[in-house]
Amino acid sequence: MEIYNKLRHFELVDQIIPCLEHCGQKIMEIYEDFNIDVQIKDDNSPLTKADLASHQIISECLQSSGYPIISEESDDINTKAAKYWLVDPLDGTKEFINKNGEFTVNIALIENGYPVEGYVYSPMMKTLYVGGINKNSYKIKNSIVEQIQTSSVSDPIRIVASRSHLNEETKKYISQFPKYELLQSGSSIKFCMVAEGKADVYPRFAPTSEWDTAAAQAVVEGAGGSVLDADGNRLIYQKDNILNPHFIVKGNK
Repeated sequence: MEIYNKLRHFELVDQIIPCLEHCGQKIMEIYEDFNIDVQIKDDNSPLTKADLASHQIISECLQSSGYPIISEESDDINTKAAKYWLVDPLDGTKEFINKNGEFTVNIALIENGYPVEGYVYSPMMKTLYVGGINKNSYKIKNSIVEQIQTSSVSDPIRIVASRSHLNEETKKYISQFPKYELLQSGSSIKFCMVAEGKADVYPRFAPTSEWDTAAAQAVVEGAGGSVLDADGNRLIYQKDNILNPHFIVKGNK
């Protein structure tokens, strides 16, 4: 199949793409149900049947790789392995509950503390983003594979921000630009907008966890962009604390 030929340099790609499509089908079945049953986890974040169903499908899919699997819905979120999968079965659970369509399924392969491959799938748009540093990045929709790249900074600059976390610190960052176009979205779609040149920068000054960002970081980096902390360092993984520092996603390095 042409898709797999173009992406054959990504590990388990012929298993992961059907797996993500299966997750998407299951998530959309639950999404289209009139009532979405929501539980509140210990960290006060929401959990739905869609999170759990997607987690189960992905866990079974990736098991054959032999690498540990760390998922937002895992009981154990620690590993000392040099190479492992980092998964968010449903990124944007709030967006899912609010039924605005802006949620994704994220799978990243982490090696020596950095994401080397990432898959971000939008069940609503039936669109998959795949990428990794030194591996390029691609957008797949309707079985068409398109290589994507970040763009030069536009005038006015296009800033994409979280629909749920547009806080004062983010507004202060935005205000430094005399002219700008503000775009808003949920989940890892914001990263993908930068990766495919639809936005120039995504500032994030609110809490995120490693599974929220790893897959999308790989897509951005494969497309020529960067994900940097406040000190200008590439966002790193497998830390003692699963929470990320604040960061900025840039299309133009």
